[in-house]
Amino acid sequence: MIRRRLLLSAAAAALAGSGLAARSVAGPSPAKARLDALLTALVDEEMRRSPELVTQLGLDKDERGAAKWRLDDRSLAARARDRADNRDRLRRLRALDRRALGGTDAVSYDTVAFGFENQAEFDRRFDYADGPGEPYVISQLTGAYQSVPDFLDSQHTIETRADAQAYLARLEAFARAMDQEGEKARHDAGQGVIPPAFVIERALGQMAALRGQPAAAAPLVQSLVRRAKEKAIVGDWSGEAGRIYADKVVPALDRQIALMRALRAGAGQDAGVWRLPQGEAYYAVSLEGATTTTMSPAEIHQTGLDQVASLTGELDARLKAQGLSSGTVGARLRALYDDPRYRYPDTDDGRARLLAELKAKVAVVRARLPAWFGTLPRAEVEVRRLPPYLEAGGSTEYQQGSLDGSRPGIFYINLRDTAEVPSWSLPTVTYHEAIPGHHLQLSLQQEARLPLIRKVTWFSAYGEGWALYAEQLAAEMGLYEDDPMGRIGYLHDALLRAVRLVVDSGLHQMRWSREQGVRYYVEVLGDPEAAAVSEVERYCVWPGQACSYMVGKLTWLRLRERTRTALGSRFDIGAFHDAGLLPGAMPLTVLDRVIADYTRAVLA
Repeated sequence: MIRRRLLLSAAAAALAGSGLAARSVAGPSPAKARLDALLTALVDEEMRRSPELVTQLGLDKDERGAAKWRLDDRSLAARARDRADNRDRLRRLRALDRRALGGTDAVSYDTVAFGFENQAEFDRRFDYADGPGEPYVISQLTGAYQSVPDFLDSQHTIETRADAQAYLARLEAFARAMDQEGEKARHDAGQGVIPPAFVIERALGQMAALRGQPAAAAPLVQSLVRRAKEKAIVGDWSGEAGRIYADKVVPALDRQIALMRALRAGAGQDAGVWRLPQGEAYYAVSLEGATTTTMSPAEIHQTGLDQVASLTGELDARLKAQGLSSGTVGARLRALYDDPRYRYPDTDDGRARLLAELKAKVAVVRARLPAWFGTLPRAEVEVRRLPPYLEAGGSTEYQQGSLDGSRPGIFYINLRDTAEVPSWSLPTVTYHEAIPGHHLQLSLQQEARLPLIRKVTWFSAYGEGWALYAEQLAAEMGLYEDDPMGRIGYLHDALLRAVRLVVDSGLHQMRWSREQGVRYYVEVLGDPEAAAVSEVERYCVWPGQACSYMVGKLTWLRLRERTRTALGSRFDIGAFHDAGLLPGAMPLTVLDRVIADYTRAVLA
């Protein structure tokens, strides 16, 4: 999973480097010039709005250095401004003559339009939440309390005394951010938008873990102390950060805890967003934004059932080949989870060995990439343990590196319990999160010769779809040839994404309970119940997002097969991957046209 980032909700996708580049309009036509000017203005506006995005992209230096002293405005007033800004951006885009744009510029226009229109449709219908796909301001996966500590630790760089002082300013701003989100949460609760009780309980548990340490030992304080010491930056950083933490952060966290406890008193157990005001419409808009298609919840559900049946059949054969033939596929997979032969010790040494083996897998796959890709990323990827204070509600995930290359991409793996990550499951998660998955796709996008706005685009169906496609590509690259258990892990993870289609639509459209979702998940996959609960609760607070993976993968596979059939002996897998990856993220409907144009260019 890619870490939920503050990237633009929409951005242009260029085709530089693909077979379409030669088909672009020669010279800066008036329509192209106006589009380019608008795209430049949009990214400048976003940078002014989001200092956290500036830092995330490694641009908080030089003239943008002031951004490093601030966090994003999370207030109710900022929500209203964001909605007005989106309407204005869509108005300015529609003022351009779409018919005068051709080739790459038409694709750029359509890509930008999709995101703005999806948000505008949401804003027109709903007076709660910041946008589709995240109905709750504060949950186990949303909220400043959950995101800012890791942001400050992993993305706010400290090289100078000014950087350390900027950290202190942001630490104080963290308290304001929590209060601002409390304001939005109370507003939404007034409209009946309250997370399920089990979500609130999970969030309260994480808040208690953050709250439960004395100021001097708090991770937020220790992060500054440790990194200032590494750079020999003299100062009483422990004292200064500790005072801000005790005087500002802890009281704000206490206020947020009190708010969530108050909301829990009126919360129910229904898991889906159908219970919210216009809940079914909320899910439809969220599903469209996540999958970038017009697939209905019923179509999503049936696609999931079909994929579950197909993958279960393939797993049955693979398991029997390993001598595992008794019981359902889910029961046999569960037996593998419980088999001590595939379990790392739940100790610091066991976790260290696990991380070392993941790093070795990254090195192996890196050596095979040249045969499958025309262009390879320069950026490095690191494998790290997810910070323990995020483990209770967090997921294994990838965090992309900075634009300037000063911060590498990071594959975070959740090691709260090594029993949840048996050895046969680890190759595939590595290929998904690192290479040839998220790290490769996002690094190529950042390193491509694209305008800035195009480098920072994110569409879940495109990116998560690619990462899931990359899992299958790893099998095609021969990475499981001598690892039959790793291949079973790959099929298990593909089955997981099929289950997500069924459970996500079940929760939010068919009114399944949390317990129904967990039961289906466990029966089909055999995963431990704790892992199933964490996954299903994720779907509860991110409606539609879980569907983006399999919908995106099936689209990448369909387009590849269509291209292979059309090109015959002229098909080149590396060129196909370049054609789809170098333009950057885009809606799947736009990707379909990009690949069709690439095919026509090769045949011309």
